[in-house]
This record gives sequence, structure tokens and C-alpha cells, in this order.
Amino acid sequence: MSQNAIKLFGFPLSGHSHRVELMLSLLGLPSEFVLVDLTKGAHKHPEFLAMNPFGQVPVIDDNGTVLADSNAILLYLAQKYGEGRWLPSDAAGAAAVQRWLSIAAGPLAAGPARARLITVFGAPYNAEEVIANAHALLKVIEAELSGRQYLVGEQPSIADVASYSYIAHAPEGNVALVDYPNLRAWLARIEALPHFVAMPRTAAGLQA
Repeated sequence: MSQNAIKLFGFPLSGHSHRVELMLSLLGLPSEFVLVDLTKGAHKHPEFLAMNPFGQVPVIDDNGTVLADSNAILLYLAQKYGEGRWLPSDAAGAAAVQRWLSIAAGPLAAGPARARLITVFGAPYNAEEVIANAHALLKVIEAELSGRQYLVGEQPSIADVASYSYIAHAPEGNVALVDYPNLRAWLARIEALPHFVAMPRTAAGLQA
């Protein structure tokens, strides 16, 4: 365990930031949230770009180890502090987790995340297209969760942490979850984990 708090540079309404905030809490790691105000362009300031040249949150500073990219940070935290509980060590299990990390960076970002970016941040995406992308993904996840508790087997992993935030907040982007009972049960299981922390909800989309 780190003796000093891990600094998390993020933004409260960023699902990518929340992934890392949630992982830190689930692992029981001391952390300090450092606000990077995206609304004021703080992610483009030279001091932040020195940590992440892509100008994106989140970034962590684990007592001198500085890392960017939410999924990369999840891998780091799981490997360093997870004691084998959040990232399978066998080849098939590790590959299954990596599959979901790729989905989180691909279809999840292009569907539920972008739909929410439209309503919460005014992003110029095509709402009809990204909502359709979201439901195409959620139908697959609904089927994958049939007969199992988590995305990779019967124990939670970083696959679940990487996927949770934008799916849980999909209604803010006008993506309804009512037709996905397996998915909603999965969300409830994540929320019941010890030390779960929620991301703030906005009064956008179906949440209005």
C-alpha cells in the first residue's frame, strides 16, 4: 500500500475520472482529488499538459509515478494494489478483461458516453446515431450478463469498473435502461460493493 495519498487529477462529471475514483475507493487506497476544471480549459494548461500531453483527465500521481488514461490507470492499480482480486492472472481471464477494456474505449465511448456528452456538455455529435450505438452495445451486454454476475465471471474485475460509470449514467444521454434487466441487476451489484462511490448525477436527458 502507498503510505501517502494518491493524487487523482480529474473532473467530477467525467466518467473516465470516476472509473479511477471508484477503483481507488474499492481498493481502500488513500487518495486526494485534484480538480481539473474542464469548463475553464484547465486540461489544456501547460502544467496539466506536462502530465498528459493529450490534455485529458484523469491523471494520477502515485507518489511520483504519474500515469494518464483511465484504463491504463485501472490496470496499474489492480496490479499494484489489487492482491489478485481485480485482474485475473490466467491468460484467458486476463484476455477477457482486456476485451472489456477495449469495449470501454470503443463502443462504450462511441455510444453511451457520447450520448451523455451531448446533453451534459453540448458536444456536437449526432444524437440519433450515438443513441442507436448505445442500444446496440447494451443489447450485447444484456445477453453477456445472462447467467453470470459480472462481466468476467462471478467476481468483479476492472472490466466492471471501466464499464460502470457511463452505463449507469446513460439515461442522462437519453439512453433508457428499462429494457435491460440483467444490466440493471449488474449495476446494482456494483453499487453494493464495499466502498462504492457514485458519480454525481445531472438533471439531463431522461434524468431531467
